[in-house]
Amino acid sequence: MNNYIVDTHCHLDLIEKQGAKIEEIIENSLQNNVKLLQTICTRITEIEKILSYTKLYDFIYASAGVHPCNVLEQPKYAAEEIIKICDENPKIIGIGETGLDYFHDRSAIDLQKISFLAHIDAARKTQLPLIIHSRDADLDMMEILENEQKKGRFPAVLHCFSSTKELAEKALELGIYISISGIVTFKNAAQLQEIVKSLPLTSLLVETDSPYLAPMPHRGKSNQPAFTKHVVEFIAELKGLSIEEVTNQTTENFFTIFKKAKKL
Repeated sequence: MNNYIVDTHCHLDLIEKQGAKIEEIIENSLQNNVKLLQTICTRITEIEKILSYTKLYDFIYASAGVHPCNVLEQPKYAAEEIIKICDENPKIIGIGETGLDYFHDRSAIDLQKISFLAHIDAARKTQLPLIIHSRDADLDMMEILENEQKKGRFPAVLHCFSSTKELAEKALELGIYISISGIVTFKNAAQLQEIVKSLPLTSLLVETDSPYLAPMPHRGKSNQPAFTKHVVEFIAELKGLSIEEVTNQTTENFFTIFKKAKKL
């Protein structure tokens, strides 16, 4: 039984930039039964900083990728360059975060798509999970994912899901996992709550996306991995399940998709 929680998506570098001490953040995490973390890369040029956290603790893993909002400031990485970085670092277990963001920046949509396709190719060739950021881009996202899966299957997760039911259903159809963050606990998230209520637990992961999007009752504060427990508790109440059941299944789902991570 996996009786501990995995924060599948946090940003320890950004938490540290806000002035928090990593040792205290990790201690809080462990005290709240969040015993495994994946710290996410948003700029490959900063991969060594991301990897430094994985060297501090055995239970911290990392990803490698360029966030869609960073494509203008980052070099263009071909799939082979991303693969090389992943191959050289056993603690890198996922590719991303990558994807499309039409909310923050519509000026670089073509570059976002080029970057996204390179990451997809890397995920297909390595079978490392693609960590997808999608905001206000549902139609393009669905089209790209469907077309690219036809060219060759690759594992993937829609991180910090807050999109439409249509995108959720397309993800399930394509075998893509859906990761739920603290947004689901917000009072104005009724639509998302209904979607999550309808999704099979076997397709869900949990995350914080910390230091952003702190769940209730911490909304408005800096988020941290320890708060993943509130996401688990809320999903359990929403779906009429026990906290233990949601904990066990979402953790099992994590190891099913992120095959390079080792169980505790």
